[in-house]
Amino acid sequence: MRSLIWAQKRKAVLAATAAAGLALVSLPVAAFRDGPQSVAPLAETLSGAVVNISTTQVAKSPDGVPLPKVPKGSPFEDFFEEFFNKRGGGGQQDRKVSSLGSGFVVDGVEGLIVTNNHVIEGADEIVINFADGTKLKVDKVLGKDSKADIALLKVTPKTPLKSVPFGSSTDMKVGDWVMAIGNPFGLGGTVTVGIISAKQRDINAGPYDDFIQTDAAINRGNSGGPLFNMNGEVIGVNTAIISPTGGSIGIGFAVPSDTVQAVVQQLKEFGEVRRGWLGVKIQTVSEDIAESLGVPENTGALVSAITPDSPAAKAGVQQGDVILKFDGKDVSTMRGLPRLVAQAPIGKSIDMELLRAGEKKTVPVVVGRLEEEEAGTELKKSEAKDEDTAKPETVLGLTVTPLTDDLRTQLGFDKKVKGLLVTAIDTESPAAGKNLKLGDVIVEAQQSEVASIADLNAAIAKVKKTGGRQVLMLVEDSKGDTRFVALPL
Repeated sequence: MRSLIWAQKRKAVLAATAAAGLALVSLPVAAFRDGPQSVAPLAETLSGAVVNISTTQVAKSPDGVPLPKVPKGSPFEDFFEEFFNKRGGGGQQDRKVSSLGSGFVVDGVEGLIVTNNHVIEGADEIVINFADGTKLKVDKVLGKDSKADIALLKVTPKTPLKSVPFGSSTDMKVGDWVMAIGNPFGLGGTVTVGIISAKQRDINAGPYDDFIQTDAAINRGNSGGPLFNMNGEVIGVNTAIISPTGGSIGIGFAVPSDTVQAVVQQLKEFGEVRRGWLGVKIQTVSEDIAESLGVPENTGALVSAITPDSPAAKAGVQQGDVILKFDGKDVSTMRGLPRLVAQAPIGKSIDMELLRAGEKKTVPVVVGRLEEEEAGTELKKSEAKDEDTAKPETVLGLTVTPLTDDLRTQLGFDKKVKGLLVTAIDTESPAAGKNLKLGDVIVEAQQSEVASIADLNAAIAKVKKTGGRQVLMLVEDSKGDTRFVALPL
């Protein structure tokens, strides 16, 4: 009945359209009759190089009620052993925990397989399951990198394995078609197709987040599997999803192949990843800070602290510099700099473009090696005289007082820290909405040291004289962390 009514309505519409003298567009029905172009040939070609990875980890049984002692050969012996071992009681038996993931072969002769680090983390045994049903135990984990979430495994094949090449993730554009092959929920050899939804996603998974986002269905068990372009090249390694249910809702993330290739090469050569190091603490150039510096918002990375004797310190980088380019590449966002530095060859001299006091300058810096034990940044502190007798004053909504020796001891500041202690913030002033808190110390204003309230007022007067509307201040807390804050006049 519904189809008949629809047909009658369609005739009426066509008749009315023709009567109105409107031209009808003839749709190429034949072109859509068989659906869009099939990816079956591509999937068939690639599936042999995609593997399922099963891992086994021995979990120690918790201490519980000891197994009751029963006479050997008693009819109850088997019952008690089975019952208590199921419950993990008495620490009688360790329990094996299994998990599944995906991976892909990158060197069929050497037997090298790439997957996610979290797929094999803590595994006591790793088995590779191939599409043709064969299985191989992993001989060795050649290396793994938790920051990029990549691991390189080695098996010994009897005959060369089918492998897949890497492609360029940089060349991929939002809207390009991609295909994922993996082992979702243990269902091996699953093929899904979608597009690249976004690039350079930061999901707070690590310090070098630069994910490709895709709507190709990715589920649990897809981790470590490849994301292909339509040329059959790996342009990403599927790593994470956003989902309130645990299943795919069309938001999946893959590590870009350009990152993966660099990591895999180092894991193969060194068994670890050796990243470059600059020795600066940086922050985003916010709208307020950008206005005070006279640059567009989100331009470069603002240097808020420098580690002594670091490559940056030796190159003459200063607090308040904005790093605009590194090795000829634009630093478009604050988070972009760590990725560029990490991938730079250690020991190589790199040209870095800075913005300092409104002028651009280029400085060479020799890239150091990032050591894992480096836990933070040791800061350079300004040397200034205490003004123990000065009284608190309110400036731009902040009540400040010189940081005396007594206050320094009470609040846990290093004895070298000089500046103005923030003791109150006017909730009705613009300062209340900024990144300031009680106990912060203003150590610089407009990139000049602040040892007294007079120094702060002088910096404010300088800004007003030039017609500026923001005062750029460097503040430090009792933990030694520094940051820039732009305060409106």
